[in-house]
Amino acid sequence: MSNYTHTIGWIGAGRMGYAMAKNLLDAGCDVSIYNRTRSKAEPLAEFGAKIVDTPKDLSDRDIVFTMVSGPDDLLNVTFGENGVLTADTKKPKLLVDCSSVSEEASAATRKKANKIDVAVLAAPVSGNAKVVKAGKLTIVASGPRQSFEMAEPYLNAIGVGATYVGENELARMVKICHNLLLGVVTQNLSEITVLAEKGGVPRHAFLDFINKSVMGSMFTRYKTPAFVNLDMTPTFTPELLRKDLDLGLAAGKNLGVPLPVTQLTRDMVQKTIDAGHSGRDFSVLLEEQAKESGLELKPEHVEVGDGL
Repeated sequence: MSNYTHTIGWIGAGRMGYAMAKNLLDAGCDVSIYNRTRSKAEPLAEFGAKIVDTPKDLSDRDIVFTMVSGPDDLLNVTFGENGVLTADTKKPKLLVDCSSVSEEASAATRKKANKIDVAVLAAPVSGNAKVVKAGKLTIVASGPRQSFEMAEPYLNAIGVGATYVGENELARMVKICHNLLLGVVTQNLSEITVLAEKGGVPRHAFLDFINKSVMGSMFTRYKTPAFVNLDMTPTFTPELLRKDLDLGLAAGKNLGVPLPVTQLTRDMVQKTIDAGHSGRDFSVLLEEQAKESGLELKPEHVEVGDGL
């Protein structure tokens, strides 16, 4: 408890933000929360949160975390009307942005905040609300080293631990590279799962073997229930994956790094979107692969664990 000596402000109580803020509350942190739709944040009051009406109401907090949908939302909650960094008298010491935004948007926010003596830590995350609840969220951070050290106890309370990678927006590059791997692995897993099934192997048996092998991972285990039982309740949509693949391909072009496998994956994701799978989980790559392979997929109705 002695590690948590700062007051915390939290902006954004969607599925991810809610679960992350709750972890801070469960750790005993002093947390005040703003969410655009107040009713979504109000249940956190039961766990000790104070719910406020505007981001500006968090300006007296030591550290403010943001977990919002995109760059426009980030700019709005920081420097827009009643933004957390618009108060004349008090301002937080540190802004920690956990949102998935581009390097350019992150750098612009940092530059503007630094002008008013507010430090910024970019801290994008890997996982979803279920991963947060299981205590397995991973976080990559970049910015001033002293800012990371200030935020580290709280980042550790939110997830399994944070990795510091350096100054400025390096964390954004790491997150983009991570999501390129996410797309490529999911596409390849779809291809080999369909190949195995068309060769006569039940999906659940094939994936059980993969998960037990050196090629298995927390991710393959986590995606196994969706692949086996075809539950496409969205955790991350094809549209969001396409956005990140585009960011990665643009970075590759700018830095002179060919990304042929990523480009092919991007094409398959686009094909899946064009086939009408918008708004579903990106595991629908499996369904599109099966269609291309002349295989009719059916739920196997087998109870399998997700490794969490």
